Amino acid sequence: MIKTRFAPSPTGLIHLGNVRTALFNALLAQAQQGVFLLRIEDTDQERSAEQYVWQLMEDLRWLGANWQEGPAQERDNAPYYQSQRGEIYARYYDQLSAQGQVYPCFCSQQELAVSRKLQRAAGQAPRYAGTCAHLSVEEIAQKRAKGLQPALRFRVPRGATIEFTDLVRGTQRYATDDIGDFIIRRADDTPAFFFCNAVDDALMGVTHVLRGEDHLTNTPRQLLILQALGLPKPHYGHISLIVGADNSPLSKRHGSRSLKELREEGWLPEGIVNYLARLGHTYGQDDFLTFAQLAAQFDLQRLGKASAKFDEQQLKHWQQQAVLQADPERLWQWMDAATHALVPPEAKTAFINTVHPNLVFPQDALLWATILCTENWAYTPEAAAEIHNAGAAFFAHALVALQDSQTDWQTMAHCLKISSGKKGKNLFMPLRAALTGMTHGPEMSQVLPLLGLETARARLQKAQAA
Repeated sequence: MIKTRFAPSPTGLIHLGNVRTALFNALLAQAQQGVFLLRIEDTDQERSAEQYVWQLMEDLRWLGANWQEGPAQERDNAPYYQSQRGEIYARYYDQLSAQGQVYPCFCSQQELAVSRKLQRAAGQAPRYAGTCAHLSVEEIAQKRAKGLQPALRFRVPRGATIEFTDLVRGTQRYATDDIGDFIIRRADDTPAFFFCNAVDDALMGVTHVLRGEDHLTNTPRQLLILQALGLPKPHYGHISLIVGADNSPLSKRHGSRSLKELREEGWLPEGIVNYLARLGHTYGQDDFLTFAQLAAQFDLQRLGKASAKFDEQQLKHWQQQAVLQADPERLWQWMDAATHALVPPEAKTAFINTVHPNLVFPQDALLWATILCTENWAYTPEAAAEIHNAGAAFFAHALVALQDSQTDWQTMAHCLKISSGKKGKNLFMPLRAALTGMTHGPEMSQVLPLLGLETARARLQKAQAA
């Protein structure tokens, strides 16, 4: 059975980039009737915070990317917090030590920085020079006696090639001589990402790992670790990174926000999912799909290698599609308290039905509640110009047509066309401007009955006097 995973570090709120990684793994698992695992990689105790764990779990549930194993869904592979798995890691460190595949490294950060600088100056790729690779037992004891705490380095075999088939990018080959010995346990005894991430994937039965292409060069290191420990290796797939219009990594200046921020701004999860599922993955159809439909059509062969460009207008398009799909009661709950306060209870259903096609965000509902349910609004400059151009005589005819039609829009428009001689835009635009203060908006056939006869008459009289 296929098992995917999302393994975030809880050092902040999750943003669109890592949200998409979680989504792709959830979609792949559901497409194959597999398991989506959530693991919390909180080995950075200084920066990790439980509040971020709870927030990311709330965000994933809101998005619909529900995990079948992990915190609050525990199975035999618990614990799912890496900070609670120290004894497990210790056993595997001991195994590697017994096999002679690791060694203590006492090099300071300053010494390592100098070494990298010298290598770059010599035109070489920076990698560990092997300074501590052959320390004797006595030399190690002497350094420990001085109070020096070593990191633990994995001894990379020389003259070999690491080859694997990436699920997205095909065959990949890395020469071990280009890698250099790397740290798998820091000097403070905390496990390094290379190590605990690979070990946990193997022990938790993860079969497929979709992650950002920035992790591609981590994969040969992790395969070396798993091979040395005799642990199973997952299939790795490295998805394209999301970039802004300038082709630089997506950031706040490109409009990237946390999922929490998007939720608070009124974005709907279905819209976000429909957009992100298509960002670096192609679908055969462009219409709105449910999470289950997106999962059913998710295909590794459709993952792209080129960078995926973030386009907020496209995100907004899918937001609008999600709003159009929402049922009236959900829309009402999505609207804010200020809107609820303005719309009379008896007008709730008519209001929602009237403004529904014109909503993208909750503030749009508040705008139309203000226009349709209060008199605390003003003409836009465009609307004022339409009213001025139509002239008082036009609105005198409109008042008569309103009385004759009793808020039936089609009847009113027909009567006004005959009496005023106006038609098309010259008829409809001044009426819209007078009745709503806007030159665009909901269908007037629904607006007019919602306003009612008295309110409509007062607004036409106001326009006549303008």
